[in-house]
Amino acid sequence: MTPYIYLRALKHAEHTVFCVQDGQKTYFDPQFNRVVAYSSGQQVKRSILDALTSNLNVQMAPITFNYNVTKDKQLENKEPWSPCDPSYIDQLVGGWMRAGDGITVKRRSPLSISAMRPLHPLLAGTDKENITFDRSDKPDRNPVNVRLGEKLLTEEEIDEFLTVNHRTLPRRNWIPENVRTSGLFIYDVAIDLRTLFCVSVNQHEPELSKERIVDLKSKGWIESENIFGKCLVLPKEEREKVIPALAGALLNWRITSNQARTFSLMETLAISISDNANKIAGSIRAKLTEDGEKQKARPIIDETSGADVYVTLPCSNYVITVNESADALEKAEQKLIALMTAFDYEKQLN
Repeated sequence: MTPYIYLRALKHAEHTVFCVQDGQKTYFDPQFNRVVAYSSGQQVKRSILDALTSNLNVQMAPITFNYNVTKDKQLENKEPWSPCDPSYIDQLVGGWMRAGDGITVKRRSPLSISAMRPLHPLLAGTDKENITFDRSDKPDRNPVNVRLGEKLLTEEEIDEFLTVNHRTLPRRNWIPENVRTSGLFIYDVAIDLRTLFCVSVNQHEPELSKERIVDLKSKGWIESENIFGKCLVLPKEEREKVIPALAGALLNWRITSNQARTFSLMETLAISISDNANKIAGSIRAKLTEDGEKQKARPIIDETSGADVYVTLPCSNYVITVNESADALEKAEQKLIALMTAFDYEKQLN
């Protein structure tokens, strides 16, 4: 059995934004001369971990934020510390790194997660809109402050200023050029089953401190060995709780950081699962066509590619489909559960 599971999912986004701090993230596609939106792999990963911990009803690992006080009494931001404890499920699945506090420990996440990007540059786009923060309908309940230098003007001084200068003070702020995106988007996940529930005890390039190893053994973690060397394995009864929650999180996550801006269901249209990355690439793809001198792209769901493909009912809105079903996501989830359950985590070496 191959130790990898590859997953590709197709989502639809409708007039929404994936990131809020600096506006919509975009990149330029040089082949098709278009600016397209994306959600970073880190944001997708965080959304999956949010869904995972919610499914299990457990908290994420506590992170310690470190600051130094400089000579001029300013706070200098230093590297945050994670507990590097696989007892927290987001640490076990998401990985960690901690330096600057004794020995450096790091664990590579068993999930490799791509950015969510357009299925094809011609099948997604961005647009801009000007929005307002508007309270002009209730002027009496929303006061206005006007300062002249350091001085705060009184109501009488404001009235005089407006009269002399023929101005008004609307209770409205314009927020220009807000970028939104719409279209068909995909993300890919590779799951390394060899390290999914196994943590190395190697102390030459350590994932765990010696103290943490002792602690995990006391909690029932199983001593074993995989291709990377000696390791500790999460007990079976705990794996049986995590696997269904992880399968659900991989398929049903949502971006939570943008919900106050412009909500989109970002519904999942199709899922492809295989132990061969090339097969998932062929199962959910686009085909470039020409219409006169204009290039077009047509989305394709190919159930003959060799991958297991699951097509939801909304997919037929955007793609010509054959076998869409109401329980497609549930069937894909059960497939992931079966694949993750079948792997022998405790006896990986022949």
